[in-house]
This record gives sequence, C-alpha cells and structure tokens, in this order.
Amino acid sequence: MRKILLATGLILASISTAQAENAPSMSNFSYDYAEARIGVGPLTYGAGFSKSIHPNAHILGSLDTEFDSDWDAAFGVGFHAPVNNWADVTGELKARNVKNKDEFDSSGGKTGIEVNLGVRQWLGPQLEVGGQIGHLNIDDHDKTIGSVYGRFHATELFSIGVAGRFNDVYGDQVLVTTRFKY
Repeated sequence: MRKILLATGLILASISTAQAENAPSMSNFSYDYAEARIGVGPLTYGAGFSKSIHPNAHILGSLDTEFDSDWDAAFGVGFHAPVNNWADVTGELKARNVKNKDEFDSSGGKTGIEVNLGVRQWLGPQLEVGGQIGHLNIDDHDKTIGSVYGRFHATELFSIGVAGRFNDVYGDQVLVTTRFKY
C-alpha cells in the first residue's frame, strides 16, 4: 500500500511540475557557434559549427584530422530542451565519414552513424560543464563513445574550454577548444 501511495504522489508531483506556468520552454544555451579545437594524444586539429533551425533543434558539423591522409567528418541534426533554468538535455543524430590508418583505411573512408544523448549545465554565470554518451556504428564497428567538458565564457560571444573524448575514432583524447558565437 505504501508503494502505491508513494508512486501516486510522485506521478501527481510530476504532472503539476510539468504544467507549471513558469516551466522553461526555451533552451538555456546558444546553439549558434563556430568552433576551433586542438586535440592531444594523438595531435589533431579540428573545426565545427552549429546553427539553430528551430527553437529546440539545430544542425551541426565537424571535421578533425591529424593531417596524415586521415579525417573524421560528421554532419547531423540535434535537439535541445531545458531541464530547468540552468541545464539543457541534448541529443544528436550524425552521419560520420572516417578515414584513418587503423580501422577505417580506404580511399574514400568509411561511413556510418552516431547517436548520442547529453546534458549541458551552468555552474555559474560564466562556467559551463557537460557530457555526452553515445553509440557509433561505422562499417560493422560498434563503439560506445563519450565525452565530458568544461567551458569558460569569457564574453557573451567567446568561450574557451577543455574536453575529454573517450573511445572515439582517435581513441581517448584531451582537446582544447574555442567557440565563437554568431
């Protein structure tokens, strides 16, 4: 009986919270930016962009390379929705084309798909943290991938950050990033 009462109370609390008048409906972050990054271990150079196409959707693309006849290119669509006034939940569906010396060595690279979910959180007025976990499937290579990051917003239009990628195409990697909001 206690479990039923507890479950009923949680459901009613969830419904009333979801219907609150001051519930957030817009995201808490800008999804209009260009990004430049340098990866360490292995040394890579990369660029990316994101552009809002709807109040809760965006398109994105990226390209990373070691400049050794290799690349990791991605293009896709993402969604973002507020959890509260300081956090967004995100998700992305991307087409990936990868060429490297290890797993994906062919003249045109190998093409696959990535799906991920993540969260972005403000820790203060200028400090943002976040992370993603996802699944990468390229040419019958299945991987669970992830990333975490911290970003300092020096101004409204410019930020710098440090990120860690885990089990991605270039393995585990630390990146230094800069973003320019447009």
